Parts: sequence; structure tokens; C-alpha cells
Amino acid sequence: MKNNKSEHKVRIGLDRRTFIKKAGALATMGSMGFSPVYSSITTHKKTPMKRITIDHVDTNFEREPLIPYRFKGSAITEAWQVLAYLRTSSGNHRIGIGTQGTLWSDQRVFAAHSSNGGNALMYAMTERAVQLLKGHTFDDPVKVLEDLLPEVWEYGKKITGISDLKKTFALNALVPVDNAIWLLYADENGMGKFDEMIPEVFSQGLSAKHDKVASIPSFSVGANIEDIKAAADRGHFIMKLKTGSAGTQEEMLQKDMAFLEGVHKAIGHYETPYTENGKIPYYFDANERYEKKEALERFLDHAKKIGAFDQIAVIEEPFGEGNHAFVGDLGVRVAADESAHTVEEALMRIEQGYSAIAVKAIAKTLTMTMKIAQAAYEKEVPCFCADLTVNPILVDWNKNVAARLPAFPGLNLGLQETNGHQYYKNWERMLSYLPMPDGSWVKTKDGVYPTDGSFYEHSGGILLRSAHYEQVFNPVV
Repeated sequence: MKNNKSEHKVRIGLDRRTFIKKAGALATMGSMGFSPVYSSITTHKKTPMKRITIDHVDTNFEREPLIPYRFKGSAITEAWQVLAYLRTSSGNHRIGIGTQGTLWSDQRVFAAHSSNGGNALMYAMTERAVQLLKGHTFDDPVKVLEDLLPEVWEYGKKITGISDLKKTFALNALVPVDNAIWLLYADENGMGKFDEMIPEVFSQGLSAKHDKVASIPSFSVGANIEDIKAAADRGHFIMKLKTGSAGTQEEMLQKDMAFLEGVHKAIGHYETPYTENGKIPYYFDANERYEKKEALERFLDHAKKIGAFDQIAVIEEPFGEGNHAFVGDLGVRVAADESAHTVEEALMRIEQGYSAIAVKAIAKTLTMTMKIAQAAYEKEVPCFCADLTVNPILVDWNKNVAARLPAFPGLNLGLQETNGHQYYKNWERMLSYLPMPDGSWVKTKDGVYPTDGSFYEHSGGILLRSAHYEQVFNPVV
């Protein structure tokens, strides 16, 4: 590891009492680049929220094997499902769930360690977060994340040896903790539905009530064109297509153009009732592989040449976050994903011409997602939900967001990528962990998830307890 003592001596090593003492210090947040960009939940409620004290914490994880999923020039073959257990002084407990994505959130950590080693580092950050919460009292879940994020991020820098560790890596580690906090907040304040949990300051960004959410499968770099065609034949009308092939920039570009051409020949003529032009839209994700704007322009020129350009709905994260090229003049909608770590970075991307944001309640926390969705709404920039190859319960957390986001331009419903069924080897078994495995919203039907009255009534089941994950902590619970 790198030795960055001077860089970490101020923040690393803070104990729990120091964290609690500093909780809510806006000056500290501002100096770390985490300005809240919101006013307290408690100032927008007619009745005061209950003060909740955490008196016991625990963590655990399960390892789930994957069919290799290739992106960013590499591949993942396993995903850790991390659990954060929080119990209040009233005796109530909740278990938050998160799926780790080390390659997605900071590929330098993934490249520098074994798969287990990278996962262990992120898991240590989750453990750090719950230990900081022991003895902590709160009445505002948003503020809890604002206080935790800079602490956990600095700790992550120390243990990874990466002084500019991506904030998304810390947010990914905080997903199970954030989920547990929101569940406790709902329980202790008698909130039985997801809509009741949404703070008023974020309500506009999550104000829709779609009766359908597009179920978007994802195809990794080098995917078989016949598999993509088969998905379209099953009713999927928008698919996430990974580009950014391995090799040099020129090799990558040639492979990506050939892939685009193969996809367009196979499904470009398909029709769908869900788009304004009646054609299948293309959703490409390069995962930061394009080093220069000129290379992306060549890709788009090829799309024009073969007649595919008008069907490109969005290109996600073509450049690394250090690339500040303006993208508003490319003629296509370009979306930010992993580079939009927090609401501040999302707003910076919007200034660079990014005209869509891929939000991930299941990868960057529900709290940060609500902030980003609201900020994007105020800037009139559409959002959609992207996946992290998460477990079925987190699919439904994401679904609650996707169903409430304003409709994506050119489409008339919510959008949600969901690829776990494609890559988890034990997906059917994992479906049995759902609190409501037979819910009408659980399975894709003709390319969409039905988000009917039952879905909203039960909040997609996410506020209920999973018997499987409860048993992980026996005999504690």
C-alpha cells in the first residue's frame, strides 16, 4: 500500500465519540466537498420525528457466484451480498442489504487485489460504518449518510492506499447501512409505505406513478447477437449493450462498431408500442472506456452510416470522470453514471452537457439517489435506474425509484436495468428470499414489470422482512 500519512492524519482514526460529536457539522461537510444541498427532513414534517438510538450493530455477507459478466476490460464472477444489522434501544432491529461492485465503483481496487481481497476492503468499510453508528441517535436518515460518507470515504482511502478513491466506492459500501437506517426510520415513525418515507424536499423528483417499468436486460462486451435477438423476441424492447471492448482504443472502436452493426441488423427493424417512433431504442454503456471525444464521434458517425443513429436513446458514461469534454453537441443523449458520485458531481456533469443521469439506489444509496433525482428534476434532466447486478430484494428497491421517476423522453414509462437473472447462477433460489416472492411486480412480463396498485400498496415488498436474511443473524435476533 502507498504511505499517505500526511493525507490521512487529520481524518483517519476518529473514534465513535468523535463521529457522534461531529455529526451534523455542516462546515466539515463543506470542506470535504459534501455540501448537503437540502434542508432537514424534520423541518418539513408536521409532527416531530422520533429520536432513534442504535444500541447494537452487526454485519455479515453471503457469496453468490456469477456467470462471467464482462465490462471495463475485465469481468466479475462473484458478488458479495453484504448485510448490515442495526438494533435500536427500543429493541427493534432491521437488516439492510447491499451488493458489492468493486469493479464498477473503482476498477483500480479491483485490479490491485484478488476478487476476495477487493470485496474484503469494501466490506471493511461497511463494518466501519456500522461501528460508527453504535450509540448514535438520529431522527433524519439523510443526515446520517451525510455524516457517515466523509468518514467512510477517508477510511477507504487509508485501507486501499488510493488517495483519490472514488466516492462511489464508499457509497457502494454504505448501501446496506443506509437501507437499514431508512427501514428503522419507517418502523419507528409508523410509516408503512415507501411514499411516506420520501422527504418533501425530494418529492418532485419521485412524483410519478407509472403502471409499468421497462425491464432492461444487460449484455456484456462481446455478447452473442443471437442472445440479444432472443431477448427482443421475448418482448424486451430496450436493452443495455456494453461497449468499450478490451484492447487499444483503435481495437476497441473497431469491435464496438462491429457490435453496433450486428445489433442493428438483428433487431433494428423490430417495432414497439413504448416509443414515440415505434422502433427499439439502443442503450449503450461504455463504462468510461473511451479516452477521447473523437473516438466516440467516430462511433456515432458509423451509427449514422448504417442508419442506427436515430435509434440511440442514450450512451452512458463514455469517458472517465477526469475527462471534462462537453458532450451536449454530439446529437445524442449522454448519461452520467459512476462519475456522478454525489449530487455535486451530477450537477457538474449536467454543466458538461450530460442530459441524463443513471441513478442507482442499490449502488449509491437511496439517500444520495433521492438527492440526485431531485436536483436533476430541477434542471429538467431525466433519470433512469441502472443495475449493479444486484439480488432480487435490491431489484425491488430500485423498482420503487424507477416507478416514480418522471418518464424518460421518447418513452412513456419508467426505466430500470435489471440483469441479475442473467448472471447469478442461483437466481431462482435467491428469488425465494423475497418477502413477497409471488408479488405481481416481481417477474418481467412482455418486457415490463407491472407496477400496479398492489405494487404501490405493498411498496414492492421492501419494507417487509426477509426470513432468509433474518436467519443469518440467529441467535442474535
